[in-house]
Amino acid sequence: MISKETIAKINDEADIIDVLGDFISMKKAGSNYKANCPFHNEKTPSFVISPAKQIYKCFGCGKAGDSVKFVMEHEHFNYVEALKYLAKKYNIVIEDIQQSPEMIEQQSKREGLYVVNEFAKDFFMQNMFEHEDGKAIGLSYFQERGFSESIIKKFQLGFALASYTALTDAALEKGYQLEMLQKAGLSSKKENTKLDFFRERVMFPIHGVSGKVLGFGGRILKNNAKAPKYINTPDTDIYDKSKVLYGIFYAKNAIRKEDECFLVEGYTDVISLHQAGIENVVSSSGTSLTKDQVRLIKRYTENITVLYDGDAAGIKAALRGIDIILENGLNVKVVLLPENQDPDSFVREKGLAGFQDYIQANRKDFILFKLELLLEDAKNDPVKKAALVGDILDSISKIPDAIKRSIYIKESANLLGVNEQILLNEANKKRKEILSKQRKDDQRSEEQLIDNQALVEDLIQSDKDYIEAGISIEKFERDVIRTLLEYGGKPYIEDQLTADYILSKLDGIPFDNELHLKIIEIAKSLETQEQKVAISDFFVNHIDEEISNLAITLILGNYNRYDTVLSDGWAKKKVYTLTKEDIYKEDIATEFYYLKYWRIKLLEIEVLKRLKSADPSEDFTKLLLMKKKVDDEKTKLAKEKNTVMTPK
Repeated sequence: MISKETIAKINDEADIIDVLGDFISMKKAGSNYKANCPFHNEKTPSFVISPAKQIYKCFGCGKAGDSVKFVMEHEHFNYVEALKYLAKKYNIVIEDIQQSPEMIEQQSKREGLYVVNEFAKDFFMQNMFEHEDGKAIGLSYFQERGFSESIIKKFQLGFALASYTALTDAALEKGYQLEMLQKAGLSSKKENTKLDFFRERVMFPIHGVSGKVLGFGGRILKNNAKAPKYINTPDTDIYDKSKVLYGIFYAKNAIRKEDECFLVEGYTDVISLHQAGIENVVSSSGTSLTKDQVRLIKRYTENITVLYDGDAAGIKAALRGIDIILENGLNVKVVLLPENQDPDSFVREKGLAGFQDYIQANRKDFILFKLELLLEDAKNDPVKKAALVGDILDSISKIPDAIKRSIYIKESANLLGVNEQILLNEANKKRKEILSKQRKDDQRSEEQLIDNQALVEDLIQSDKDYIEAGISIEKFERDVIRTLLEYGGKPYIEDQLTADYILSKLDGIPFDNELHLKIIEIAKSLETQEQKVAISDFFVNHIDEEISNLAITLILGNYNRYDTVLSDGWAKKKVYTLTKEDIYKEDIATEFYYLKYWRIKLLEIEVLKRLKSADPSEDFTKLLLMKKKVDDEKTKLAKEKNTVMTPK
């Protein structure tokens, strides 16, 4: 077990901007940060991170929590695993629970796959550095490629022995189950066999964003026409080749820092560039680029430079894969290396400076690169030229930004010698088709999202009578509760906390929503001054996930309401904006006013409706008295406020 003191230390040390920054790219937005949500596909950022509150909230899919919750959700860790991950990140020593074979067997399927992959990675590394065949074949191969021992160990490279059962036997001897080895793609799935999947190959562990081993790539060194040069782990519950990028764990910080990602094809390309000092590089591992891979890069940057081998196959691969990058709104450039060169060989030959000089001199915008390439192929053939126009417009129409599309159309018209308006008309047609398809896809995704996980906003349903009246009183209940959570720990007047003031004001005001009532009752039950000062953290980290989610939603949903940031020029002129710290008492008074106003307004609506219905069962004298009471309450409320406010 992890002690409470250690958990508290982890929570204190873990900075949410630092933790989430390992997984997503975010931009400052007032006092908060915003990002595209990593839990669902979206075009407009709705994922808000508060460094002040150390919490996050997606206003698209409803995911919310703190650093520990994010690591659990993103990496599919359990609570203890997430704590261990953060402890390792911040060099916090925690007690390590030794896992017996029985404990391993009882773990979840996904956790078990990570465990056996870690064992396999260590086994392959040990083979290469300690076994005679590993040193003679595997280590020699990497050394001949120019890889230093430090870079070999950094990428945890290894060697699978020629033996049919070396890995499987070693794992079984350590207490791992054959079924788990088979599910991880390390052993054959044939009945009554225990055949290793990887044999006599140099091994490349494939890490996820957090550094856990998801699967492996293996390269054969002997000339064998019957065996593929490279093989990868088959799809498992933790490994999907189309969703991972080789090297992302080692590259993510450099990609964010450089605001650019180099995309290459092979494992050794990534390793060679890292060794040369270029760390913002990942590989699609020989597969055609996928949407999931592009979205993974987009977490860290919107700028991709694709490096391709200088041969016909490399050129064609460039044309096939890059439309996916364009349609996700990223900026794409292409560098075509000299003939018979790949990034690995080129950087070894030219060195870091020569490689960087070549990149700068030969980096081309993809659309223009594609245009030049197709024009060279078409030459003066009108049929081929007509086809290339359609091909170019297919790519341009996928770009979401209208200004970029317009610029590319203008450039293309000049190079092709075609009327710009004709290209524009055709591009618009193609764009409409794409948007129509996207709308259908988005609708299906939205329906699926709502079916699978109700949004936090939808958890709080308005009363039917209020919906019929066109008003939801619960919105105003929530606004008052927001002030309780947000300002409760602040002093209101001498010897009185804001929490005590708000709770006293709530006496006599009816609340309809049970969750709102629950929060109020819990707040009233907080006994010590320390608890009330930390009321925001108390509810954000509440064990009841429904309460926790609502607290985060209310706090982050209104966090920038007053926090407008002016430029330095205004500050020099001593012109500043008010923040919530300046006017939180006014904010509280305003929300109470609106809640009371609409309580009275709804009663007035009900009374007038019943007066107009002419129902003989109604006591009209009583209704008229109720109407007078409503008018008196409205007058009283206006006097309390000393002004007539326009209701929200």
